Amino acid sequence: MKNWTGERLETFVFNRITIEHLHRYGIVLDYVKDKVVLDIACGEGYGSNILSEKAEFVYGVDIDINCIDRARQKYKKNNLEFIEGNTSEIPLKDNSVDIIISFETIEHHDEHCEMMIEFKRVLKTNGVVIISTPDKLFYSDKRNYYNEHHVKELYKYEFKGLLASHFSDLQLLNQTYRNGNSIIQEDLEQDKISFFTGDYSSVQNIEVNPMFLLIIASNTKIKKVGLSIFDGGNISNLEMLEKIHKSRSYRLGHFLLVPLKKIKYLYKKHIR
Repeated sequence: MKNWTGERLETFVFNRITIEHLHRYGIVLDYVKDKVVLDIACGEGYGSNILSEKAEFVYGVDIDINCIDRARQKYKKNNLEFIEGNTSEIPLKDNSVDIIISFETIEHHDEHCEMMIEFKRVLKTNGVVIISTPDKLFYSDKRNYYNEHHVKELYKYEFKGLLASHFSDLQLLNQTYRNGNSIIQEDLEQDKISFFTGDYSSVQNIEVNPMFLLIIASNTKIKKVGLSIFDGGNISNLEMLEKIHKSRSYRLGHFLLVPLKKIKYLYKKHIR
């Protein structure tokens, strides 16, 4: 695999993170149809590219100029533009976008209020923000996990309180992952879903915590999201194939077969 930190998703990665990120972009497609969209912290640009299939225009903004340069080379469309910038100083005009997408961004800095002020500046009057972040309780505390790339993680009440202090209407969702599938649902519905595991000898109820939070927010009435599931089968198959290709036995077999393939090619060329 290419050099990957495990933090910024790229299109050569096929794992749980891939499934979770693609699901988030999937649920916003209805919101961005024929709209001007800002995808803030767009990374290598795959999400902005997905959004551009439905949106009128998409601005992909990221603080990393190398990511922006790669995105410009990889995704070239008339309705897609990549710009260097950050969440506290967005390089767009006032009242210029209909929808802001911000996935796994806010935990990477501590200028949260400045971020909200900038969001409101570039948003049109009836604009919508769709934002996600890890739930510090389940992502870090319960797992005793430390992510060196995160500057300021938020608990659910902090995340909801921040958005509620800037937008009058919001919906809080959570995202759960289990056995290759991602589930996004209303936060209030979380306790109504049960997960079970087992075999022919016994079946048990298990605890599966939602590690990620999503909020849809606006100063006008929002369209709410219902229960949605992302079938991660395709990604899981690609992940398994990648593991096979990286295995010692596959690499040895490939090494031994390459000379034979060349001989076969030369033989066929000779007898023609």
